[in-house]
Amino acid sequence: MTRNQHSSPPGTRWGRAVVVGGGYAGLVVARVLADHFSEVLVLERDPVRPDTGVHPHAPQGHHAHALLARGSEALEGLFPGLRAELAELGAPVFDYGERINFLLPTGYAAATRTGVPVQTCTREELERRLRQRVAALPTVRVLAATRCETVTASAPGRLDRVRYRPEGADEPTDVTADLVADCSGRATSVDRWLTDAGLPVSARTVIKAKITYTSALYERPPDDRQDFDVAYQMTFAPDVTRGGVVLAVEHHRWMCSLLGFDGQAPPTDDEGYLDFAHTLGNPRLAEQIKRGTRQGPIHRYTNPGNEWRLHHKNARWPERLIAVGDALCLFNPAYGQGLTVAALEAELLGRLLGRRRAGAAGLDGLSRAYQRAAARVIQVPWTMATTSDLMWAPGRQPLPARFAHWYNQQVFALAVHDPDVWARFVRVLNMTAPPSLLFRPAVLAKVVRGVLRRRRAR
Repeated sequence: MTRNQHSSPPGTRWGRAVVVGGGYAGLVVARVLADHFSEVLVLERDPVRPDTGVHPHAPQGHHAHALLARGSEALEGLFPGLRAELAELGAPVFDYGERINFLLPTGYAAATRTGVPVQTCTREELERRLRQRVAALPTVRVLAATRCETVTASAPGRLDRVRYRPEGADEPTDVTADLVADCSGRATSVDRWLTDAGLPVSARTVIKAKITYTSALYERPPDDRQDFDVAYQMTFAPDVTRGGVVLAVEHHRWMCSLLGFDGQAPPTDDEGYLDFAHTLGNPRLAEQIKRGTRQGPIHRYTNPGNEWRLHHKNARWPERLIAVGDALCLFNPAYGQGLTVAALEAELLGRLLGRRRAGAAGLDGLSRAYQRAAARVIQVPWTMATTSDLMWAPGRQPLPARFAHWYNQQVFALAVHDPDVWARFVRVLNMTAPPSLLFRPAVLAKVVRGVLRRRRAR
């Protein structure tokens, strides 16, 4: 069966957009597209319902997630009232510096107000709330248990014809879209789509950092009143190979994720899990595991590292196709950047579409403009993550990575007793300020003084 729909005249809503993938990235993109298209089809291969949380093809969904302050701000703009809705379920909102017990490689970070508000919740509940809101939009149709078979060209130089097949259907359905958003995550088939269309596959940059996460949810005792909502121990190459986090989340629970680099995989049995937590320098993780009552199974997930598909450098990138979220850039989840970057990419897409409608422009040229602008969104978090991950690799690391690693050590040494330096680091970490904030003269002077003081002491 074939259906076609032509573009609306410039300045009005366009006709049809197709979103391949109905996970987190697909939902935030569908929300944006609903403002600019008369019809938005979301193709989700799992049999999800509006109340579904984590679905089978998102194994990372069972683990602790961080929505950085900038990402939370973007989501609140797209889904007004979301923060309050989650808070009603018990997902706490707090200042990053006041309610986080953060163990740096140099000691515990200074406890101080930073002016950076954050909220902790499970990926399951966040995605459930987004799916319910998106499914209720009148222009959106979420086609669950529906597999995208391929994306082909209706004309040279574009990829805009989507073939999909609902589960159990004898024949596929073909539709021509004004815009196709690849939100299918790390399992994306974009290389095949490009190859079948006679177009070059985009180059990729891969930085390996094999980290295994083992996670579980714990019901907190009724009298559990702590002076923190997050307890964290970070890994840091090459010596701190184990880490973990426990987050206060909705429904009076702790979400705990223990992690280990390379061969340091945390066990999946209760005794081994607790024993692993006891090996960490921050005792609060083991304390909350021991006090809590586990809900559901213990999940394990291994992430091989970071991978960026450089679509913005593909000179023959097709019209009408864009990529968002993990389908574009996959981050090591240890730094909590993935959810935020996907939200910022969706926000960017909304701005670009809004300008084109306001200027009575068409969609030609949008896909390349979006991929170039998305690369600028990705560049800073990518650099922050990969300069750290490069230090896990054996052999001689690039000079910029070695310098960044050394400078981070100096900042961490200051952050344990200097509230101003810690607040600056928190703002950069949460993407509410550029990394240059940590290179201002006031910080540089403190770094130099600290280095000279330690040399004199030696």
